[in-house]
Amino acid sequence: QKMPPSLPATINIREPRWDQSTFQGRAKHFFMVTDPRNLLLSGATLEEARRVVEDYRAGTVHPGLTEDQLWRAKYIYDSAFHPDTGEKMILVGRMSAQVPMNMTITGCMLTFYRTTPAVLFWQWVNQSFNAIVNYTNRSGDAPITPSQLGTAYVSATTGAVVTALGLKSLTKHLPAIIGRYVPFAAVAAANCINIPLMRQRELKLGIPVTDENGNRLGESTAAAQKAIFQVVVSRIGMAVPAMAIPPVIMNMLEKRAFLKRYPYLNAPLQVSLVGLCLVFATPLCCALFPQKSSMPVSSLEPEVQDQIRKKDPWLETVYFNKGL
Repeated sequence: QKMPPSLPATINIREPRWDQSTFQGRAKHFFMVTDPRNLLLSGATLEEARRVVEDYRAGTVHPGLTEDQLWRAKYIYDSAFHPDTGEKMILVGRMSAQVPMNMTITGCMLTFYRTTPAVLFWQWVNQSFNAIVNYTNRSGDAPITPSQLGTAYVSATTGAVVTALGLKSLTKHLPAIIGRYVPFAAVAAANCINIPLMRQRELKLGIPVTDENGNRLGESTAAAQKAIFQVVVSRIGMAVPAMAIPPVIMNMLEKRAFLKRYPYLNAPLQVSLVGLCLVFATPLCCALFPQKSSMPVSSLEPEVQDQIRKKDPWLETVYFNKGL
């Protein structure tokens, strides 16, 4: 029996498999990145994927390795190991944990929104989870200090709780359906506080901007502002279907005899509805903007424009990693 031809060592597995200039390509990429099934992989499977990827990058192709197997190993490796440090990431902080963790937390926020202690507890749980995710997926180029992490965590938690309690008191005399949207407003407010604070170093010092070939041209705070805005929009977008659709369905169901007879099904039903929304909303909202984002040189700060013009007078567009 003939052995399959050896795989060439020229496939660029540092980049995603699909064309990232199209929404469809980005969506396929993020469906792989956020696949919750990656959480069930054993330590041996993760280590085998690491070995395949690191060997391939070093120019060693395992005998019989197919292109599909190589890409599968790349996405397993990316799901569990930090791209800059190579360390194995905390399980609940990985992108593949986003759907199961968020469906549980969001489902409980939408179920237990009527009492002040429940609002306080679930907003605290949500921001604690956000802090773990932001720390786990931190950039190796701009590490987060413990004081920055603490400030962002306390500020976002305070912002979420104040928004939730303030809106809760305002909606007391309004229809019940309005009250169900208080958790969403609190989550949106927290994202607007948490992400800029977590990435404040980038806002002060800028993020690296490159040409099309990845050659570093300097650091820009204007690029950092655009990157953070895009991430905030994506994160709020992720929360919209999960926090907007289930309240309408639950409001209708609670008026029927079924849920009145079996009230203990309220929370599991809410969590399941949120999970169904998040399975699609998480990768699709991650894909709203290209990971390798771009902007015109003319939109950068004057001193950065001058710096770039000295290197390449004809360059019109720069690129940067927007983060997640």
